[in-house]
Amino acid sequence: MIDQELLTKRYYKIGEVAKMFGVATSLIRYWEGEFSQLKPQKNANGVRRFLKEDVMVVDQIYELVKNKGYKLEGAKSALKENKNKPKPAPKDKFKLKSIKSELTEIRKGLQELKDSI
Repeated sequence: MIDQELLTKRYYKIGEVAKMFGVATSLIRYWEGEFSQLKPQKNANGVRRFLKEDVMVVDQIYELVKNKGYKLEGAKSALKENKNKPKPAPKDKFKLKSIKSELTEIRKGLQELKDSI
């Protein structure tokens, strides 16, 4: 599975996406035709631009087909089923709240230290 935080570019070329997964560009183009969820943008010359979301779809397809051994029809069903499921709340929100409260405490302590000088 690709870590979303490692995807820092605005878009990726098909060769870059293929390299991430160790597959041929022709396979990515094939999956584009087979999976309706995979719709990279194309510029005027027809060059594909994969957004972060597109790379994540490729990651899901790769996981289902290559790692879990799904046939294409099964992978299509699994992707559709997965799309309809409600997504759980990200756990990062809780981390952010605790970090924010820690930073608030540090700020408060620094202000008290400053006032005492």
